[in-house]
Amino acid sequence: MDPQRVGKFSRTKHKRAKADLAAILRKSWYHLRLSVRHPSRVPTWDAIVLTAASPEQAELYEWQLKRAKRMGRIASSTVTLAAPDPDGQRIGSGAATLNAIFSLAMHYQKLCLDIGPEAIANGGNSGSFMKNEESLSAMVKFMAKKHILLVHAGGDSKRVPWANPMGKVFLPLPYLAADDPDGPVPLLFDHILAISSCARQALKNEGGIFTMTGDVLPCFDASTMILPEDASCIITVPITLDIASNHGVIVAAKDGILNENYALSLVDDLLQKPNVDELAKNHAILDDGRALLDTGIIAVRGKAWEELVMLSCSCPPMVSELLKSGKEMSLYEDLVAAWVPAKHDWLMLRPLGKELVSKLGKQRMFSYCAYELLFLHFGTSSEVLDHLSGDVSGLVGRRHLCSIPATTVSDIAASAVVLSSKIAHGVSIGEDSLIYDSNISSGIQIGSLSIVVGTNFPEEAGSTAEDSFRFMLPDRHCLWEVPLVGCTERVLVYCGLHDNPKNSLTKDGTFCGKPWQKVWHDLGIQESDLWSSTGSQEKCLWNAKIFPILSYSEMLTLATWLMGLSDHKTGFLLPLWKNSRRVSLEELHRSIDFSEMCTGSSNHQADLAAGIAKACINYGMLGRNLSQLCEEILQKELSGVDICKDILDLCPRLQDQNSKILPKSRAYQAQVDLLRACKEETTASELEHKVWAAVADETASAIKYGFREYLLEPLSRGSSAYQNKNDDGFVDHPFQPRTVKVELPVRIDFAGGWSDTPPWSLERAGCVLNVAISLESSLPIGTIIETTKMSGVLISDDAGNQLHIEDLTPIATPFDHNDPFRLVKSALLVTGVIHEKLIESMGLQIRTWANVPRGSGLGTSSILAAAVVKALLQITDGDQSNENVARLVLLLEQLMGTGGGWQDQIGGLYPGIKFTSSFPGIPLRLQVIPLLASPQLILELQQRLLVVFTGQVRLAHQVLQKVVTRYLQRDNLLISSIKRLTELAKNGRDALMNCDVDELGKIMLEAWRLHQELDPHCSNEFVDRLFAFADPYCCGYKLVGAGGGGFALLLAKDAESATELRRMLEKDSNFNSEVYNWNIYLES
Repeated sequence: MDPQRVGKFSRTKHKRAKADLAAILRKSWYHLRLSVRHPSRVPTWDAIVLTAASPEQAELYEWQLKRAKRMGRIASSTVTLAAPDPDGQRIGSGAATLNAIFSLAMHYQKLCLDIGPEAIANGGNSGSFMKNEESLSAMVKFMAKKHILLVHAGGDSKRVPWANPMGKVFLPLPYLAADDPDGPVPLLFDHILAISSCARQALKNEGGIFTMTGDVLPCFDASTMILPEDASCIITVPITLDIASNHGVIVAAKDGILNENYALSLVDDLLQKPNVDELAKNHAILDDGRALLDTGIIAVRGKAWEELVMLSCSCPPMVSELLKSGKEMSLYEDLVAAWVPAKHDWLMLRPLGKELVSKLGKQRMFSYCAYELLFLHFGTSSEVLDHLSGDVSGLVGRRHLCSIPATTVSDIAASAVVLSSKIAHGVSIGEDSLIYDSNISSGIQIGSLSIVVGTNFPEEAGSTAEDSFRFMLPDRHCLWEVPLVGCTERVLVYCGLHDNPKNSLTKDGTFCGKPWQKVWHDLGIQESDLWSSTGSQEKCLWNAKIFPILSYSEMLTLATWLMGLSDHKTGFLLPLWKNSRRVSLEELHRSIDFSEMCTGSSNHQADLAAGIAKACINYGMLGRNLSQLCEEILQKELSGVDICKDILDLCPRLQDQNSKILPKSRAYQAQVDLLRACKEETTASELEHKVWAAVADETASAIKYGFREYLLEPLSRGSSAYQNKNDDGFVDHPFQPRTVKVELPVRIDFAGGWSDTPPWSLERAGCVLNVAISLESSLPIGTIIETTKMSGVLISDDAGNQLHIEDLTPIATPFDHNDPFRLVKSALLVTGVIHEKLIESMGLQIRTWANVPRGSGLGTSSILAAAVVKALLQITDGDQSNENVARLVLLLEQLMGTGGGWQDQIGGLYPGIKFTSSFPGIPLRLQVIPLLASPQLILELQQRLLVVFTGQVRLAHQVLQKVVTRYLQRDNLLISSIKRLTELAKNGRDALMNCDVDELGKIMLEAWRLHQELDPHCSNEFVDRLFAFADPYCCGYKLVGAGGGGFALLLAKDAESATELRRMLEKDSNFNSEVYNWNIYLES
């Protein structure tokens, strides 16, 4: 590493990061989905491990990990594991790290993977690889190659007590939830997975571990991290001294690698909650007056990782020693200190410190300071609500998978966040409150800045919304339910938003926002009612026996009393409370029935999904993703399929009610999805043919009113004009020779693709930005059509294929996919040559060519179709306007069975750079706006943009089918992606008109990411390598068209970079690519 002086840290970058939070999260989620759907292209984690406080909590975490796999958050190939602290005793985050790695090694051994015969010689018995040096070495060698994500989630969440049952890492965090309204509510863990998926890229092929904490969301582009080899690396961020004094601080060396976005340097020292004097004394204050915050993110690679694995695989005796002594080993104080020589003397006096220094002390720790990292801490209940409002409120989905009544029969604040919940009439919810995984029945009032989680208020028989309120949760309070082992009723639990259960009586401890002395005074409770006089623990809310276990109505009544809301006629409540069985938060933590929690949550989600699906059919227009909703419904193992069958039975009524409005293609697809959910695969496959036939019919209808019926009208052989010929085969009418030649350019596209494709373009507006170009100084696509005296049609192409069709009447759909002449046959149909008998007095000879590689992605097929259609219309005196030709080609591709949109033919028919919009209607309306590009812009584009054939053959039809199916399913992620592509087309138009080619590069990069979101198979490993090779020279790149292969666009940073990149590509034998000379085609 070349040492460089690290300059001042920027103050402005951290502020800018807030504005970029949405972009960072979207990019991270895109990367996560891509790694899950296509791990061979985008590497994913070999294993994901969560630490847990107890075996019971580990069971819940295992359920959550399975859920994450089912929801596409974790790849099927990734091994998942929840590792509890041994015997449920606290051993500290450092020892928990060693134990988690050891537990993963044992798990791998039980899976009998290819570890080596030595490591599995004992049949996978627990810890058998520890029996001898050879087997231990084999396991270490195996583990050292793995890429592991470790999330510390084993805390007891004392300061966020309502998250204690679920685990703080699984609390709801509905950032970007609106992007996928039919998907599950995003959790903090899901966002951690998204950020960490980019970190996997930074580890590259070298094995290692990436450790994060379960109560922090570090928002930054982790894919750009530079992690030193054979070392550990802690991620840091500059922070103000007031915050630094309450957290861990890193003292970094003054020399290192300085970049615009990061600084990488050795760690000189570690400080824990230092005051200002300690910060100054230890040279921890940066030039700008801030300090480096320890984010809790640690990466370990190479030799450092191998040594950590070796220590972990032999850690059971060390853990046993900690358990016996009752001591703990911290990750952030003890374990990491082994990599910091300045801490060795201190560490040697700590529990197991000598072993840590001996086994890990040879390697060093670096600080990777990410200037733009945004550190979101979820350490308290108020912090959770803070992260759902303020600067990030635009990211928050405030209504997600919930049932909410009309505003005239309820009072729910617009800023309230309601997730996975059913709200009855007559409910009030205040501003900025969070309601999650709950059923709120009539007569419940919830104040502002309150949190209600996992609560199921039962309906009272005979009650109405007009009845007086049954329960009121005051402002700034939390309410949740906990199922206990061996208890039929769930326990109702509550506290104030700002209560810290760890604060003792002598240190400002509170309950429901009031000091304990006031609680005792108001309620007549004695200190001895809450705490035993013999215990040695500090008396605080965490261990106060305050929550009664009674019937639900009695618990509600006592909750009102304990919160100080009851009137004076409550003398019976004190004895009722005193005589009840009562538990503390601490006891609840140890007695949670996690199995009941999982089952209850699954059933609740399934019931909500079923209600939404039924409402979508009964009252709506099938706008919801039924396939996704059915996945939730099917989590009800006993009744899920029956519920889906009930929903399927509603479909005929929907079609009867909305047959004139609802597209048949969508109605059929909804039935296909429901049939698959009902396990009726055969019937679903049969119905799929109707889906695609309906898309073709709807496209035909959008071209011209009555056009679909016109095309389907049968031809009569007896009256056909093609019979009007003499015995020699020549027509009887006078012959007029004519020849038409049409040559067209190909097109390259920058953004907006897919928004031009039916059925999207038939139902929603589309926008595309593309350019007509010539290749090697010529127009590569064309046709010549000549009239002949001989009747019939003679077709030939540049591949040497030839066909003479004497009688045109048999030409009809569907065509054989292997028919090389189906394009010309379809053109004869859509232009009316066959139906309107336009060549009854002559024959035709049609010759076509396309001088571009097969599967180019340059719109070749559509543009060739446009050339043939235009020539046929010209020779038959039809409407050869470009707009009419473009619409006819749209239909032609449906008849061919290839599908496709309008952008290819628009790209070839209209010269130059153009921005094209489409508007649904009959006929489909196209608006082509040429961009008046300056000579300087044209020159800069032609100098900087490389048009490269990758050598990879693409099959657009396969990609297209997947994307269209997802649209018909109303896949919200796909819909939001295509909407964004249309926005990028508009942004690209503005960038070009402002001659901002660098901005165009950024737009191309985002468009390429979105294309991979639509279908990860639109790229492949070769293309990824090509783009990685070109990246240092480029500001943007993408494949043209639908992707999958074909041509790539590489937009260089400047003309010199373009020249150098071209030279490098042409001499590199690893790329079977060809750089084409091109020009913008400007002539009409």
